[in-house]
Amino acid sequence: MSNEVVLESAKTLHGQMQRGLGRAARRAADEPGAGEYVYDCIRRDPRWDRQCETRGLYYARLMVDLEMPIAPLAEHLFDPSDQADPPDQSDPPDLPDLPDQSDQADSDDARVRLTLEVLSELVRLSRREAAVLLRQYAEEGTQWFDALDELIFLEDPSLAVGLDTLVAARCDESELRMLIPGGHNRVIEMWAARQPRIAEALALRREAGRARRPVSTAGERADRSEDELLELARRRDDGAIAAIFELGRRKTFALLDLAEELLPERPSRVGGAVCRALREYGPETLPRARAWAAARGGCEDMGLRILARHGTRQDIPLLMDELRVAVDRREWGDAASPIEGLGRLRAGEAAPLLKTAWTESTYAFLRPRILAALGRTAPHTAEAYTVEGLWDCEEGVRSEAVRFAPLTQETRIRLQRLHLDSAEEPGVRAAAAARLMN
Repeated sequence: MSNEVVLESAKTLHGQMQRGLGRAARRAADEPGAGEYVYDCIRRDPRWDRQCETRGLYYARLMVDLEMPIAPLAEHLFDPSDQADPPDQSDPPDLPDLPDQSDQADSDDARVRLTLEVLSELVRLSRREAAVLLRQYAEEGTQWFDALDELIFLEDPSLAVGLDTLVAARCDESELRMLIPGGHNRVIEMWAARQPRIAEALALRREAGRARRPVSTAGERADRSEDELLELARRRDDGAIAAIFELGRRKTFALLDLAEELLPERPSRVGGAVCRALREYGPETLPRARAWAAARGGCEDMGLRILARHGTRQDIPLLMDELRVAVDRREWGDAASPIEGLGRLRAGEAAPLLKTAWTESTYAFLRPRILAALGRTAPHTAEAYTVEGLWDCEEGVRSEAVRFAPLTQETRIRLQRLHLDSAEEPGVRAAAAARLMN
């Protein structure tokens, strides 16, 4: 089966599901064939940015609402073309074979990652049969490490009994460190009680958390002149980062000059440090930011971020032009700063573009910004989007929606479900509970 993702039109139910829109979740039960669209989205991960966007809970809820079986997910996970040879049953039980870690297996991670996330969320939604499949994949699947990670995340020792032997046999020291989350975890602690290597890794993890930070050299940096700090920054080593942050702490305009040297180059740690340091600056940077945004000489992204945070109404035309170009070209990453700035400035003329971006964007992580901007630029129009947002895939959208969606019989029922859903994020649950008390 081909795993190539073809994004359907946002006017279709399939396209809306691919984007994680709430409107798809609301209408799915009334649309024939909706379940096949859900399966397709899980098999062919449609996310534009898999690091930022979330879909696991969204698709898991659809599977619950549509009473969909998990058998097609098992077929996807255990597609013969993607599986390593199963462990040899003649091997000692405490030394299972390590599945082949080839380049093919690396590519398989993207193919199955969303499926594993959906299974984990199904367990949290009380579909316990999903745990059996998740555990089976941890034992036999190519991307067993990701399945273990999900089982640890569920923090239910009953689902992970006996897997400590597999973990100790397969994981090297670095993999053990990656598996152990911060804070207490009942699954890890159960495994550590049985496996000395896991116990040692857990002890090292806790010790690292308690380790004292190295003695700061902030005093030494504060004694240096601006020229000395600039010289250190241009060396582009570890000391450069500290020098840049000191320049930022002083809010010196020399950092703006340094940005013009570094930002047009390829992305780097030093350039990233300059961007972080400039976040502390205020309206005093507007003249330079406007010049950067207009010149497009390599500093325009930073210029637009500054305009988004500190711009005035005179910057609305430029921000509108930037948003219009981003929407027309479907370059959704470039839309973030204009949306933030136009929302902050309450630019009502941006509402049509914001509505288009909401519907068409394949970057779900952008929608919390869009919803906040609509609420400031077109409050009455935003009401319909806040209602839809109660079903959205992104936590940030749901969080905004539970606070501002108009209270109707439908939204009260949805708020009640969000409040009682143990799979929902705690902040959303708390906000839903508070809203229901109104």
